[in-house]
Amino acid sequence: MIRPMHKSDIDAVVLIEHESFGVPWTKAAFEQEMLNSNAHYLVMEEDNRIIGYGGFWQILDEGHFTNLAITPEYRSRGFGKKLIQAMLNYARTIEIAKVTLEVRETNENALKAYVAVGFQIEGKRRRYYTNPVEDAMIMWLSL
Repeated sequence: MIRPMHKSDIDAVVLIEHESFGVPWTKAAFEQEMLNSNAHYLVMEEDNRIIGYGGFWQILDEGHFTNLAITPEYRSRGFGKKLIQAMLNYARTIEIAKVTLEVRETNENALKAYVAVGFQIEGKRRRYYTNPVEDAMIMWLSL
């Protein structure tokens, strides 16, 4: 099941965030996102447990994916692709025309998932990520 994120989901989302990223967002950052009217977050549940989340910012008619993660034991099973598709479907309902994101150059699973739903690599941001330092691939998709 995929549904909008609620404040009560933040602890589970922060746990997945820490399992997934070298420089994870804090609980306070997610609490701020819940107050941001331009921020849209979804969570994915399996057996009444949050196993993934994703979010984007709406900037006029564009969406910018902020973060997306699936808990480690559910990765490489298609859940990420389903969550991406749900985020794109939601973006269409609020009249977003184009979506962009950055992804680590070495994150092959994420790159494959984004390409599979239609994203294209449009550029690179040098040294965008820390811990470890790495370039980001800039991807875009017209909806």
